[in-house]
Parts: sequence; C-alpha cells; structure tokens
Amino acid sequence: MLVLGGASLQVGPGASIGSIILIIIILIIVANMVKIVKEYERAVIFRLGRLLGAKGPGVFMILPFLDKITIVDLRIVALDVPKQGIITKDNVTVDVDAVVYLKVADPVNAIIKIQDYINASSLISQTTLRDVIGQVEFDDILTKRDELNKKVQNILDEITDPWGIKVSSVAIRDVSLPEVMQRAIAKQAEAEREKRSRIIISEGEMQAAKNMAKAAESYAASPQAMRLRELQTWAEVAREKNMIVVTDSRSETGEALGTVLAATKKSQQR
Repeated sequence: MLVLGGASLQVGPGASIGSIILIIIILIIVANMVKIVKEYERAVIFRLGRLLGAKGPGVFMILPFLDKITIVDLRIVALDVPKQGIITKDNVTVDVDAVVYLKVADPVNAIIKIQDYINASSLISQTTLRDVIGQVEFDDILTKRDELNKKVQNILDEITDPWGIKVSSVAIRDVSLPEVMQRAIAKQAEAEREKRSRIIISEGEMQAAKNMAKAAESYAASPQAMRLRELQTWAEVAREKNMIVVTDSRSETGEALGTVLAATKKSQQR
C-alpha cells in the first residue's frame, strides 16, 4: 500500500519495482518518439548521421537516441546590413546601410550546405552591397535606388540559391555623406539652379528678339502701322506730366513732334 497526498494506491502482489520502472521508461520513449512542429517550421531528420529528409508541419514519429532533428524556421527574416563606408565610382565616400529580406526555401539544403545561413547571408550581403555601390556614381545612388536594390537582390539570390535561401527583396535604407561633401553638393545644386535661371532668361530674350525682328519687318512693310504705333507711344508718354521727351529734330518725326509740342505750348499760354 502506497499513500500519496492522502490517496492510496494499491499495488498488486504480482507487480514489482522493476516492472514499474520499465513502464515508466516505455512511456518516456514513446513521449520522445512523438514530435510536433508548427505550420511555419520544418524538422530535418538525421538517423545515425545520415539524412532522412524534412518533415512537418504537424505530428510525426522518430526513433529516440537514433534520430536527431533540427528545426528550421520558414518565415521571412529581416536581415540588417550594418552601415559601412563605401567609395563610389566617382570617388565619393558614402555611408550606406540596407535591409535584406530572405527566407528558407529548402530546409534540407539550409542545414547540410551551409553551417549558419543567417550569418553567411549577412556577410555576403555586406560584400555584395559594397561591390555594387562601388561600381556606380554618387548621383546614381540617389536617383536609381530601385535599380540598385534589384541588382543587389539578383546577385544575392543567385549566390544563396544553392543554400536553399530565397532573397525576396533588398532595400537601401540610408545614404549618409560627410559634412564636406554635403557643402559641396549644396554649392553644386545652387550653381545648377543659377544655370537654369540664366538659360531661361536667355531663351526669353532670344524669343523676344525674334518677335521684335518680325515686328520690325511688319512695320517696314506698312509705314502707316509704324506711324500709329509711334502715336500710341507718345500717348503713353504723355500720361506722365513730369517727363521730358528728347527727340531728333532732324528727322521727319522729330520735326513734326516739335511742331505739335510748340503749338500745344502756345495754346496753353493763350
């Protein structure tokens, strides 16, 4: 008779301590035989060192003490590529960091082909990013970032494919410049804006000159139109009472204008 917490357990006369121990051992072995992996996991099984394959998700059985399992997570991993100084093709030093999104496509290869696929992917991402940025100019980093992301992704995907790794996307997160380069780029941007303003002004002057030339041709073909334009100009000038008009008296227009002004003055005096 055994008493456990006030409850009595009757052990039959035929039972022995050895049988109880054996039953306990069998229960432990059965418990170790049953394994459960989640929907986003796979179990890579080795039996006496030889690969059996990957199982999961759900419940499966293994042989205790003979089989060894390694759980592989199939979810996407966001791999942070640390910031590193890179010299571009036009000798500009920039600090670039990125994020690489990858996942395990083949759990068997991710275990047997590479020792630590996370660390290996991180190192190859840093090297690839440095190589790609070093082959382009600084302006391309700012204006063609999507193309660079795609290029880095294709290179990484090709390298990691034998490892059973799929690179889903790459994003260059930040591009930092030294303070000296920032001032130089600001001066360059200011000069570029000044250049554009001068080009716009010169194009306007060129268009105005062409229009003036066309107007001169029209006036030359029609002296009456020229005369009407001249009278309109004097009317506009006459609106300002404090203005002094200086004209060439030797020309026909100047002589006529002098006569008109003299007559006007005499009438005002009267």
